[in-house]
Amino acid sequence: MFNIMVVEDDNNTRRLMCTVLERYGYHPIPATDGQDALEQLDKKHVDLIILDIMMPRMDGYEFTQILRDGGNTLPILMVSAKQTPSDKRRGFIIGTDDYMTKPVDEEEMILRVGALLRRSRIVTERKLAVGKTVLYYDSLTVRTDGLAPSAPGGMELPQKEFLLLFKLLSYPNKIFTRRQLMDELWDMESESDERTVDVHISRLRDRFRDNTDFDIITVRGLGYKAVFLK
Repeated sequence: MFNIMVVEDDNNTRRLMCTVLERYGYHPIPATDGQDALEQLDKKHVDLIILDIMMPRMDGYEFTQILRDGGNTLPILMVSAKQTPSDKRRGFIIGTDDYMTKPVDEEEMILRVGALLRRSRIVTERKLAVGKTVLYYDSLTVRTDGLAPSAPGGMELPQKEFLLLFKLLSYPNKIFTRRQLMDELWDMESESDERTVDVHISRLRDRFRDNTDFDIITVRGLGYKAVFLK
């Protein structure tokens, strides 16, 4: 199930969006403004953000700017009553991925969410294919034989290992620092440090040492990246 953060200061609008997302099989994470959203992002894994612009404490523009300046590439769908070309232009310039104006059409919102998830390689079928290797998001399963995820013989991974592998393979040749991976995949209230990433990378390499579709490369002094071999 994908985690969709809804950042909206109006209680009724926020609840409605969360209800619609749940109806379509997503797990909503409500946030009341940009500051609340930042605090929750430090503790929870999020796949996509639906973001209002006009909010107290921290508005949508400032929130997006902080995320992008920090290297966070989470898909953002801005939703706002501000609908002039200059408003939309500002949103795209600072790093939003899509923009909707209020009042929001529920079906259109769901379609845009699905499109953004596909663009970020977390496809609507909840799987990612790299050559003959297929990762199934819902079951945390990896297969190389072309069979269904429920068929015997698939490799079910621990959640953090799967999410780490899925993240790297979703962005081939992109270098992720240990800090970036920790921030996105681990609970920031845990006592884990960046060496935890090294341990999980080592386990993934052991599991897939005979895989001919991809490799996980250490970029000295920076972090890790995945490369496709075919």
